Amino acid sequence: MIIPPYLSPGDTVALAAPARKISKQEILPAESWLKSEGFNVFYDDRLFAEDHQFAGSDQVRAAYFQDLLDDDSVKLIWCVRGGYGSARIIDQLDFTPFRQHPKWICGYSDITVFHSHIQRHLNTATLHATMPINISDDNLQMPAVQSFLSAVTGQDLTYEIPDHPLSRWQPFSGTLVGGNLSMLYSLMGSPSDVDTTEKVLFIEDLDEYLYHIDRMVLNLKRSGKFSHIKALLVGHLSDMHDNTIPFGKTAEEIVADYCRDLDFPVIFNVPVGHLADNRALRCGCKIEGYLQDNKFIINSLSHD
Repeated sequence: MIIPPYLSPGDTVALAAPARKISKQEILPAESWLKSEGFNVFYDDRLFAEDHQFAGSDQVRAAYFQDLLDDDSVKLIWCVRGGYGSARIIDQLDFTPFRQHPKWICGYSDITVFHSHIQRHLNTATLHATMPINISDDNLQMPAVQSFLSAVTGQDLTYEIPDHPLSRWQPFSGTLVGGNLSMLYSLMGSPSDVDTTEKVLFIEDLDEYLYHIDRMVLNLKRSGKFSHIKALLVGHLSDMHDNTIPFGKTAEEIVADYCRDLDFPVIFNVPVGHLADNRALRCGCKIEGYLQDNKFIINSLSHD
């Protein structure tokens, strides 16, 4: 696995919007914070383009992202928000310059497209972490924000995982893949499909019906995504919906039921996903889990 260079003060962070549109006002806290930490910040007017829900047309978003991939002075591309749209431009991008000069690409939710595509085709690590839309002046000391800073500067990330009645605590070690469950489901059968073989898989999701969670997890199992994994890490499954006739299980219970007959660790309560406690994880790097003093610890390491 190729690990892009970690950042030092003076390096340039570029802001990109490959999916939903954003306003100048919404990025100001993140821009100010990055500068206070010693980084240069780059973006141009295309960041604020609009095409209905999107941050400009597919052509505008792809051209802007391509410019950032091509620019050797950019050390990290920080996607400003998710929404929907990254899959519409991923096949338009030429990653040849990125292959020659790898850089960190960071985001979560819809940005799962980049994590999966880049690991599958370019064997390069990416960063699953909070985004500028989530940064405000009053949350800069929160673990999600501080873990982003630790991740991009090359520190190992150590998290204590709260107990959960459905967790199967077993030690594990492997390369991390995954992201948003809905996006992983939508990428199946495409050139950006996630490769889970001998990997540690993590999932999270937001605002889905419980029957759809069941459909997606069942599909992962039937398609073999669970057949050869080292562990399954389950992050926030937030703001789930039910029908008039209840489905009868929580989202976590759905996941646990489909893993019941499979022999790998399943760890719930991992602090990643669509809540304030969205800690950074390096996709494509080594991650390990172990018991220590009756507590379960996961380490997202800075190397492969």
